[in-house]
Amino acid sequence: MAMRSSWEGFLKLSLISVPVRAYNAAVPGGGDVHFHLIHKNCDNRIRYQKVCPEHGEVTKEEIVSGYGYEKGKYVEFDPEEISKLRAENDQAINIDAFTSPAEIDPIYMSGKTFFLVPDGPAGQKPYALLHQVMKEKNRYAVATVILGGHEETVVLRPLEKLLSMTLLYHENQVKNPAAFEDESREPKVSSQELKLAGNLVDAATTAKVDLSQYKDLYTESVTELIEAKLAGRKAAAPAKEKAPTVINLMDALRKSLDQTRAGTKQRQPRAAAQRGHDRHHGKRKTG
Repeated sequence: MAMRSSWEGFLKLSLISVPVRAYNAAVPGGGDVHFHLIHKNCDNRIRYQKVCPEHGEVTKEEIVSGYGYEKGKYVEFDPEEISKLRAENDQAINIDAFTSPAEIDPIYMSGKTFFLVPDGPAGQKPYALLHQVMKEKNRYAVATVILGGHEETVVLRPLEKLLSMTLLYHENQVKNPAAFEDESREPKVSSQELKLAGNLVDAATTAKVDLSQYKDLYTESVTELIEAKLAGRKAAAPAKEKAPTVINLMDALRKSLDQTRAGTKQRQPRAAAQRGHDRHHGKRKTG
């Protein structure tokens, strides 16, 4: 099945205009297991209705947007009034500036990312040119675009063969970390503790992180529970790892360093660990 693009328009840099299509980088549904709310006595889905406390259930046509300026008082808006506020050019990703990746604080990354691809033969060469020069110079681009009727600030990043576009939070959407700094007292750290912690970080440092090794262990466990219920069997709960009791920081640092150097602390998917547990106890997964 061909993938549908989320957005189509132009990537603009000064007088250069590159036709592009945007595809959501996230898997539909996020790979999560979704539950429905049902009535326990009859298994019917629980429905949510739009209800006015004075007139009861209302239709979609009777609902308008309203801004509350006092308790119980609203300024009403029609959809047409809001749509007129949209920027004239809502089909362009306008690049404002290029910058070093270090200048984009990750705290502003919203987590919503799109892959940009050239749209048609005319966009192939300027797209490739922009991608290559950004990659060679190690530059990100800050741009603006209209998405869903809202003007968004985005950052463009060169990947292996594509450009990605990630939505950024606006300044007023991010909490100032200074508001939480009082909770960090900055106690005095000894030179020996600092050296051990540094050795621990060095021992746990790798040239490349393989993110494919990281799984949603909770979703895997929920999926196994669903499969077990459908098969009419009881699923064994995964063994919970006990939190270590830290009595002495130096002792914890030394033990952590020994474990890391020995390679004994490895991330293992919960499902795989459970299967190993079942085999050890003579159980076999069915279904």
